[in-house]
Amino acid sequence: MRFTAVVLASLGGLALAQTQITVNVASTLQEIDGFGISQAFTRAREFEESDPEPRQKGLDYLFHTETGAGLTIIRNRIGSTTSDCILPRSPGSPTGTPQYVWDGSDSSQVWFSKEARKYGVTTIYADAWSAPAYMKTNNNEANGGYLCGVTGRTCSSGDWRQTFANMLTQYVKYYAEAGVPVTHLGFLNEPDYVVSYSSMQSDGNQAASFIPTLYNTLQAANITNVSIACCDSIGWGGTRTFTNQLVAAGMERYMGLMTSHAYSGDPDAPPLSTRLKVWQTEACDLNSRWCATWYSNGGPCEGLTWANKIHRGIVNANLSAYIYWQGFEVNQFQASSYLVASDGKVVTPSGRLWAFAMWSRFIRPGAYRVSSSGSVSGVGYGAFKNLDNSVAVVFTNTGSGAQSVRIAFTGYTASNAQAYVTDNTRAVAQLTSTLADGAVTVSIPARSVVTVHINKVSGAPPGPTSTATTTSTTPTTTTATTPTSTPTQPGACSVAAYGQCGGSGWTGLSITHFVVFTKTLIEKNHRSALKDTASFIFACYYVTLRDSLDVHDS
Repeated sequence: MRFTAVVLASLGGLALAQTQITVNVASTLQEIDGFGISQAFTRAREFEESDPEPRQKGLDYLFHTETGAGLTIIRNRIGSTTSDCILPRSPGSPTGTPQYVWDGSDSSQVWFSKEARKYGVTTIYADAWSAPAYMKTNNNEANGGYLCGVTGRTCSSGDWRQTFANMLTQYVKYYAEAGVPVTHLGFLNEPDYVVSYSSMQSDGNQAASFIPTLYNTLQAANITNVSIACCDSIGWGGTRTFTNQLVAAGMERYMGLMTSHAYSGDPDAPPLSTRLKVWQTEACDLNSRWCATWYSNGGPCEGLTWANKIHRGIVNANLSAYIYWQGFEVNQFQASSYLVASDGKVVTPSGRLWAFAMWSRFIRPGAYRVSSSGSVSGVGYGAFKNLDNSVAVVFTNTGSGAQSVRIAFTGYTASNAQAYVTDNTRAVAQLTSTLADGAVTVSIPARSVVTVHINKVSGAPPGPTSTATTTSTTPTTTTATTPTSTPTQPGACSVAAYGQCGGSGWTGLSITHFVVFTKTLIEKNHRSALKDTASFIFACYYVTLRDSLDVHDS
């Protein structure tokens, strides 16, 4: 009996073993601009046209700092087609008089930006996927092609670089007149990847032959508070190449950002060799059906997967911002390329949304990442000091065991601390932590993200007061009802278009899929998930039936 007691005591000691990390608040690293999403390609219009209650819930989930993710960046698309471009028709030549067209809506992106601003969002990134067709070598705003006049690319119609710069500058002016100041301006989207929709090719040297023109045009228009961004490469490896070329060409003096996407490679160590800030401006899961799961098997749609991507990007790659592709979608259950789903009535957040919330709610624009020392087995972490002098430490535990951590500080006094956790049973829920002798102790559950907020400043969160009724899936800082781990829905599609799975490869939700999926939910006793997803299944089945009969809503 005595031997058994000794063994159990030893095991208990192992379970309670504690690791200390030390945060040096005075040693600052990169500034954090925030976290965000886009509603490009008419998704903002779809959002605006939603019924008032789900529309408000969707906005709250995305931007509210107490009940949502508290996102702080909007990425808008500058149109290049004849139906959405502000210069849809050629002026005849590069020196011709342009006839700009502005409808005040920009496919509802103006509305969406204004709604976000009600929650305190002030960072608006406007990016062009392409120049208009008549400015390009292929005379097509899609399928690649180059801007006429950049290095090595000429057109019989002339050099259109200045005209394109004028158009982008006018776009910024229109937004300013609408009360939505653009803060960052880009002119390329995945220039190293040719697709059948809006796209334009470039390398870093060709971009460098346009950037001074754009910079000087903005300056001449007295637009001095807009940072030029480049080049939204399809992945981190391509961004490294673009960055090296731009730096070598002396472009840093004209620019404010280096930008990357994450489709052919996630941002990770080592950081880019530039003195500029670096943003990850588009990433998502392009291959999975909609899922709200936090963790099941490490799949690409799961919240913990994205929590780890954000961690590696911010901490390993020194990113200043991380932007997911789309925020809110209606009846698009064949895809997980967005964060919040609606069937037109019920609004459901994903585990991916809560992954962003664990960062964006607590690390606000203007915060700085600060140095720290110490390591925790299986857990990545980063520490940040906000403008209000509060400190947030974010822990990402991808392991199967809990870890106890003691957070000590250098040059900083912790007077209060609150911890929050997201895992398979909780979403941004309060977690017990202990403050003693100036250090905070907290247990990091398996496969979770825990954010410890030290010296939080009390005050009303930014954003309008929502009158929408809160559903059972809305998390709070005191309850733990979502997200739940549910079986993967069948019928995943395989072809991505506009950041969404397209018609090819998607055959709809069959009766067999419906029965199997529902049976699995019942067998696994996912009662709340069955209730919450019932309307989703119906909506998916409705869309499938509608499409098979070639019937469309008016």
